[in-house]
Amino acid sequence: MTSHNNVKSSFYQIRIKGHLSEKWVQWFDEFEIVREFNQDGLPVTTLTGPVADRASLYGLIMKARDLGLTLISVIEVPAQANQIDRKE
Repeated sequence: MTSHNNVKSSFYQIRIKGHLSEKWVQWFDEFEIVREFNQDGLPVTTLTGPVADRASLYGLIMKARDLGLTLISVIEVPAQANQIDRKE
């Protein structure tokens, strides 16, 4: 069995249809939230942030489902330099 004690989080970008309401932002508090418009002018919210493991990723997807959000995409992205190995 492999130990995961020293494994760093992967970063994911989750895109949803529409603009995420401020009242739901706390559900995704570890994520950078960007509201924008796609090339067709339709509102899209992009959530980018760390996900500890596959179970956590599925938990985020279930949160989106519970909120009635429409997922556009879920992709793993390279971690941003300013979010890795913060040592204070």
